[in-house]
Amino acid sequence: MNFKKILIYSGILLGTLLLAAVTAFFIVDEWKGGAVGAGQTKMDLLVESGDNPAKIVETLSKHGMIKSSKYFLYLVRFTRSAGKIKQGLYELNDGMDSRKILQVITEGKVKLVNFTIPEGYNNRQIGDLLTSKKIISKRQDFLLAASEPELLREFKIPASSAEGYLFPETYSIPINFPVDKIVRMMIKRFYVRVAKIEKAKNLSPAELHKFVILASVVEREAKRNEERPLMAGVFNNRLKRDMPLESCATIQYLFDKPHSRIYEKDLKIVSPYNTYLNKGFPPGPISNPGFPALEAAFYPKETDYLFFLLKGDGYHYFAKSLKEHLEAKKKYIDVLYE
Repeated sequence: MNFKKILIYSGILLGTLLLAAVTAFFIVDEWKGGAVGAGQTKMDLLVESGDNPAKIVETLSKHGMIKSSKYFLYLVRFTRSAGKIKQGLYELNDGMDSRKILQVITEGKVKLVNFTIPEGYNNRQIGDLLTSKKIISKRQDFLLAASEPELLREFKIPASSAEGYLFPETYSIPINFPVDKIVRMMIKRFYVRVAKIEKAKNLSPAELHKFVILASVVEREAKRNEERPLMAGVFNNRLKRDMPLESCATIQYLFDKPHSRIYEKDLKIVSPYNTYLNKGFPPGPISNPGFPALEAAFYPKETDYLFFLLKGDGYHYFAKSLKEHLEAKKKYIDVLYE
């Protein structure tokens, strides 16, 4: 047998052995590391800081997610994944094989929770919403996070809280996401959105703050997007004439939760936020406005209107004089309580 044939036979033999080894590996991988079921059984795996692979494997085995604890640990060692496992909450099912589960927890594909902040919610309402969804434990945690001095300095918010700068939108966050990061995420979203408004560019923090306050009032007063610029114009007209804003929305802000109706006695509540007793803007935003309200604050509709009131059809009646306003009040509001 010449040398060339020896090389050929040796190659065939090595190839056969390699193929056998690969085949054996996949057989063992399926036998020891294949999926336990068809994906019908689910579990949430919580990986906390300091959890080692052995503890994670013990949990997976206890819930019937893996076929072999030893094989899973072998995979961790073979792929050098021990230091790559990320903490978080993971949604798993028994249709995942060991390799897939390891991929999920090393790539940090954590379970997400979605929440939507409605336009015009104030910070108390946001805190209550996040509490109801069990994202945070209590409202006060959110209020404190939104009032953190260092955070306000970082984003140059000239106020005692970030109210007005928490953009109302739908967010997706991991389970157990820190509340301070939630607040930071919402503020960043605000600045991304407000940057799309041309007139908002190159303003000082104090100048921007005035527009945010106006937008926050418009947001709470308006029911329809097309009326927001009109309302912003009304409030600007009143400010120019040194008239109080007389916004019912600023009265509602004084209550822990909105009231179904504002009474005459409510208009006499002593507070710097009471725009019936005090001229000018309230001390700060009374809500977190959405984009249409922010846009309306920067681009108000120029008219001679000084008053508006809500009609029964959901639209507002705009008036140029007190006389016209009072006549509309009799027509659209007083008749409801006769």
